[in-house]
Amino acid sequence: MLVLLLCGSLTAMAQTVVKGKVIDASSKSPLTSVSVFFRGGRGVITSTDGTYTIKTSDLNLKEVEYSFVGYKTTIKKITPGKEQQIDIELQPTYDLNEVVVSTNKRAKYRNKNNPAVELIRKVIDNKSKNRESAYDYVQYQEYQKMELSLTKRPEKLLKSKLFKNFSFVLENEDTSKIEGKALLPVYLDEKLSQKYYRRDPQKEKAYILGEKRVDYGEFIDNSGVNSYLNRLYQDVDVYENNINIMTTQFLSPIADLAPTFYMFYIRDTVEQDGIKLVKMAFYPRNPNDLLFKGTMFITLDGNYAVQKITFTISKNANLNWTKDLKINQDFERGPDGRYHRILSNMLVEFSLTQGSKGSIIGERTVSLKDYIINKPAADTVYQGPAEVAFQNITSVGNDSFWIANRHQPLSEVESKVYTNIDSLKNMKSFRRLMDWLTLLLAGYKQMGPNYELGPVSTFYSFNPVEGFRLRAGGRTTPNFSKNIFFENYLAYGFKDEKWKYYLAATYSFNHKSIYSFPLNYLRFSYQRDTKIPGQELQFVQEDNFLLSFKRGNNDKWLYNNIFKAEYVREFSNRLSYTLGFKNWKQTPAGAIVFDQQNGGDVKNIPNVTTTELSAELRWAPHEKFYQGKIFRIPIINEYPIFRLRYIAGIKGLAGGEYNYHNLNLTIDKRFYLAQLGYTDVTVEGGKIFGNVPFPLLTVHRANQSFSYQLNAYNLMNFMEFISDRYVGINVDHYFNGFIFNKIPLFKKLKWREVITAKVLYGGISDQNNPAINKETFKFPVNTVTGLPTTYILNDGPYVEVSAGITNIFRLLRIDLVKRLTYLNNPDVSQWGIRSRIKFDF
Repeated sequence: MLVLLLCGSLTAMAQTVVKGKVIDASSKSPLTSVSVFFRGGRGVITSTDGTYTIKTSDLNLKEVEYSFVGYKTTIKKITPGKEQQIDIELQPTYDLNEVVVSTNKRAKYRNKNNPAVELIRKVIDNKSKNRESAYDYVQYQEYQKMELSLTKRPEKLLKSKLFKNFSFVLENEDTSKIEGKALLPVYLDEKLSQKYYRRDPQKEKAYILGEKRVDYGEFIDNSGVNSYLNRLYQDVDVYENNINIMTTQFLSPIADLAPTFYMFYIRDTVEQDGIKLVKMAFYPRNPNDLLFKGTMFITLDGNYAVQKITFTISKNANLNWTKDLKINQDFERGPDGRYHRILSNMLVEFSLTQGSKGSIIGERTVSLKDYIINKPAADTVYQGPAEVAFQNITSVGNDSFWIANRHQPLSEVESKVYTNIDSLKNMKSFRRLMDWLTLLLAGYKQMGPNYELGPVSTFYSFNPVEGFRLRAGGRTTPNFSKNIFFENYLAYGFKDEKWKYYLAATYSFNHKSIYSFPLNYLRFSYQRDTKIPGQELQFVQEDNFLLSFKRGNNDKWLYNNIFKAEYVREFSNRLSYTLGFKNWKQTPAGAIVFDQQNGGDVKNIPNVTTTELSAELRWAPHEKFYQGKIFRIPIINEYPIFRLRYIAGIKGLAGGEYNYHNLNLTIDKRFYLAQLGYTDVTVEGGKIFGNVPFPLLTVHRANQSFSYQLNAYNLMNFMEFISDRYVGINVDHYFNGFIFNKIPLFKKLKWREVITAKVLYGGISDQNNPAINKETFKFPVNTVTGLPTTYILNDGPYVEVSAGITNIFRLLRIDLVKRLTYLNNPDVSQWGIRSRIKFDF
C-alpha cells in the first residue's frame, strides 16, 4: 500500500515540459508570436528570438500544436511527464512554384463597422486603468542594459599602422544575436535600480543600486554619452499618446487619435493561461509618416490590455541615419489581474545610407521584476530628488555584485567589452590617437598632461576694427589639479595694433572639472578684448573664424576691460544660481562714440565704467545634456526652462559711475504636437530702472552673419534698436516632413519644413531718451551721412518671419527670412537667405 501511495505521489508530481525554437523553414529566421499550445490545454507564444517553454501537469496531453498566420499548422507528439526539446521549422502556406496573378487594387479601408477598430477603441478607452498611474503605489526593481555595436569589421583600418594595435577590440564578435550579422560591441552600460511610484501627491523615485559602464578615459565624457543615449533610447510607454524615440515623436498605435492615422487588422485569436488574446496587426495609412507598423496581443478579459507588442517603422519614414528600428515589449498578468510590463527591448541600426554595408547597432534592454502593488513605503522614501544613488554604489559595482543581481546574464562577448576597453584606454598609441581626434572634433590639443591648447577655431579671424587677428590660448586639465583650473589667451590685431588677453582662475568645490554636473565653483577673471554690443553667443566665440564674414556695415565695436568674480552652484533638481561681481570699462571703437549732451554743447566721453552686483536663478526640470570640452549641449525635452536675472549698478564702488537696476526673465519651452511636429517657444522680457547712457541699455541681439541664429533677429543690424523695457517672443515650428511627406519628389529627398516668427516690443523712458533728456549720451549715427543708425521701438513691434527647409543632405537648414517692420531704416535688408547646420534624426 505504501508503495502504491508513493508511486501515486510521484505521478502527481510529474510534469511535462517542452522547450524549443520555431523558425521559418525557408529563411531560417526566428518567428515571433507563434501560438504553441497543448492540444486540449493551455499555451504560450514564442518570444522575439523564436524560443518558447510550455509546461503542464496533465499527463493526458500528448500533442503540441504550432500555428501562425501564413504558415502551415504543425502538430508534434510528445512524451508526457518528461522535459524535452522540440525545434520546429514552419512551412509557409504559399507555393513558390505557383504563378500568382494579382491586382494592385485593394479593398478600401474603412473605420466604420470594422471590428478591429472597435476593439482598438476599447483598448483606448481602458488605457487609464492599465497604466502604472492607475495604482496608488507601485514598487519594482529595474535592470537596464545599453549596448553599442559595430556590424562590420573595418578591415582597411585594422591593416593600417595607426589602428593595428587596437585589433583585439574588434575581434570580440557576437554572431548569435542577429541572424547573418557579426556584432562587435564597443560600448556597454548597466544600471540596477529600485523604483517607487506614488500617485497622490505624485512622485517617482529611483534608488540606483549599482551602475557599471565602459570607460574610455578623459577623452570621452562617459556620463555625457550615457545621457545622450538615454535621450535617443527613451523608455517606451505604449499607453502614452506620443512615444519619443531618437529626439523624434511617434504616434502610439493605441493613442487617442490612432484610428485616424493607422489601419488595424485582426490576424488571429489565441489562448494563454486561460486568457483569450487577439493578435492585431497595425500599419500607417501613409508609410512616410512617423508611425509604427507591427503586431500586438490584446487581452479579452475585460481589461483590454496589451499583453505583448512588437513594432518597427517603415523604410520610407522620414527618419535620418536609421536603417532599422525594432521594439518588443512583454507584459505579465499580476495577482490583481492587471498586466505589468516585464521586458522592453529597443534595437536601432544606424548607417549613413540604407545600402551601407557597415552600421552601428544600439540596443536598450529594460527588465522589471518584483512588483509590489498598492503597498506604501515610508514617507522618507519619496523625499528628495527623483533619482539618488546609494552611498556605497561604487563598492557594489564589482563583478560579484553584477553576477548576483543582473536580471539576465551577459554573454561571453559582452563580458569582454569591459576588460577590452580598459586595456585600450591605457595604451599610449590609443591615447595619442584620441588626442588628435579631440583636436579635430573639439578644437583642443594637449600640450603635455597638464595643459591643452585651443580652441583652434579662434586662432585666426578678422573684423573692421582689428583687421587680421591672431589668438592663442588654452586651459589646464584635471591632471594639473582637481580643484584649481586656469584659462588664458593672448590675441593681437594687426590693424589697431593692440594686444588683447584673458586670464581666469577657477576653484571647483566638486573636486572635478568645472564643466561637470552639478556645477559648484568660484571664478575670478580679467579680460581686455573687443566686442560687438548686444552679442551673447552660445557655444561659439565671437572671434570664431566662420563668424568673421558679415553682411552690411559692421563698424560698431567696443573695447572692454572686464573684471569678474562669480560663484555658480547647481543642484541635482536642476535648480541653479549665480552670484556675481563685475567691474566693466567700455571704450568706443569703430563708428561708436560716447558724446554726452550738455544743453547745446556736446562733450566726448572717452569711456564708461560701471560696477555691478548680480544674481541669477535658473531652473531646468529634468534637464539632460552632453558634456563637451568647453560647453554643455542641452538635450531639449518637453519641460520649460526658466531664467531670472537681476543686476544692480552701484555708483562709487570701484569707480562705478551709475546707479541702476536691470531685471530680466526668459522662459523656453518645447511643445510636441504629435504628427504636426513640435514648436520651440522663447519668451523674454526685461526692464532697466535708472538714468543710464545707451551703452548700459538693452542692445537687442542682431545678426549680420550669413548663418541663421535661433536667438537673434537675423535681418536686424548691429545696434539698430535699443530699449530699457522690452518683451519678445520667438516661435519656431518644425513640421518634421508632415507636408513634404505627401509630395512625391520631396518625400524621396526627406526634406522637412520649418516656419518661424520673431516679435519684439520695446521702448525707452524719457530720462534715457536723448531726444528728450539733453543730458544723456547721443545715439550713434552714420559717420559719413550723419543719419541715425540706432532707433527706439516706438512705432510698434519689430517683426520678422521665415520659412525654411531642413534636413537638406540630412544636415543643412536654409531659411528665407522676411523683415516686416521698420523697413525705412537705412541700410536694412527686407529679405535674406540664411543657413544653419542642424544635426537631427
